[in-house]
Amino acid sequence: MNRWSEPLRTARKSSETELYTPVKTFFEALGYEVKAEIGAVDVVAMRDGEAPVIIELKTGFSLTLLQQAVARQKVTDQVYVAVPRWKGRAGWRAFKGNLALCKRLGLGVISVRLDAGEVQVHHDPAPFQPRKVKKRQATLMAEFERREGDPNKGGAVRRGLVTSYRQEALRCAAYLAEHGASKGAVVAREAGVKRATRVMSDNHYGWFERVEKGVYDLTDAGREALNPSL
Repeated sequence: MNRWSEPLRTARKSSETELYTPVKTFFEALGYEVKAEIGAVDVVAMRDGEAPVIIELKTGFSLTLLQQAVARQKVTDQVYVAVPRWKGRAGWRAFKGNLALCKRLGLGVISVRLDAGEVQVHHDPAPFQPRKVKKRQATLMAEFERREGDPNKGGAVRRGLVTSYRQEALRCAAYLAEHGASKGAVVAREAGVKRATRVMSDNHYGWFERVEKGVYDLTDAGREALNPSL
């Protein structure tokens, strides 16, 4: 079952109609006149001189809910989705992920605590302004540049992927296999791996051993990695 078809974990099973009264009361307290089932819309709230507010009610996040809410943006920018409040950590994680998606779609998000009739607005409708993380972009570009060829298939699981780090470790191992124990600086120069000393010192794959300060040799695991059929 994918995450779109899985209902949000809530304190108890609920129906969409149970969401209506708390949502209506909340918006009326803000000075809106609220009516249900206007055309294809679950809830419409109106206040003098302002664009209508539309609220779509659902017992959990789903692709259908988001499609409906996005369709309502053809009528007004003020579109909310309202769902029962989550239960537990797993429910919060699912809610948090869907909240982030709704922000990208410009949708407002409301949760309703059914047992208390409490309404919480987590996000008001607003155009999404993506914030780029330059460090992540730099990391992505660096990995792309260091990666030799295209050794993986798109969509593969993360485990077992050939990264630039693994490729560099293999080049270090190949040099040691041919030349024996060597200084990190020599391996870096001859194998063309700038961070050779760090790679061998970190020994992420268990392929290297330090025989003296700054000098590394290959382990049996390293030889096996170079010749997996042996």
